[in-house]
Amino acid sequence: MVRLYVNVDHVATLRQQRDARYPDPVLAAALCEQAGADGITVHLREDRRHVQDRDVRVLRETVRGVMNLEMAAVPEMVKIALEVRPDFCTLVPERRQERTTEGGLDVRGRRQEIEAVVGELVRGGLGVSLFVDPDPAVIEAAAGLGASTVELHTGDYSRCPAHARAAREQLARLAVAARAVTDAGMRLAAGHGLDQANVGPVGALPQLEELNIGHGLVARAVMVGLEQATADLRAAIAAGAGRRE
Repeated sequence: MVRLYVNVDHVATLRQQRDARYPDPVLAAALCEQAGADGITVHLREDRRHVQDRDVRVLRETVRGVMNLEMAAVPEMVKIALEVRPDFCTLVPERRQERTTEGGLDVRGRRQEIEAVVGELVRGGLGVSLFVDPDPAVIEAAAGLGASTVELHTGDYSRCPAHARAAREQLARLAVAARAVTDAGMRLAAGHGLDQANVGPVGALPQLEELNIGHGLVARAVMVGLEQATADLRAAIAAGAGRRE
């Protein structure tokens, strides 16, 4: 079964729009886990635009499943990760002017820097995942940095209209990259822009172990509630995984 880790960042985004105390991403995480989520993902950005330090620390105490901390490969975040001790950390790129993460980590251009961060986290007893573009050359570079998991950026696929030729091409691109990940002996994850409507084909990728999904689930939860949105997404992932060759 492909695991679902729900990203609660956009619950925090709604809270920060009014600098309020609600909605609380900690409560949202609990509701998602009750509805079948296998874990919770949270991105503590350097600019603290949505998730706050308090959220990360309380989630570490309350999440029953897996806690995945998304973070930039910078000393401040390494220090927080080693203090909070999530189950694993996903290194992602950050730019202050972006609305959300717009691409994968530059594992070739920042190789030495990223390798040092991965090493420090691993020596601290934390699992590490690298969020990268679905490119075999990038996968090859990522494989030598010491992380155990690669998360494929699914944004290009997610932006394609359903059943369009472009969607099929992007799905084929993901399949090639997924094969490169498993051939390198690394665990395979995927995420970004996925929702109930488009997740099935990604869930069908052979050897896929986990999906990180946030905005699409939170947006649907506005209409049907977090528990229903989580359960429906869980079912869509299971249906996709059932079509694996």
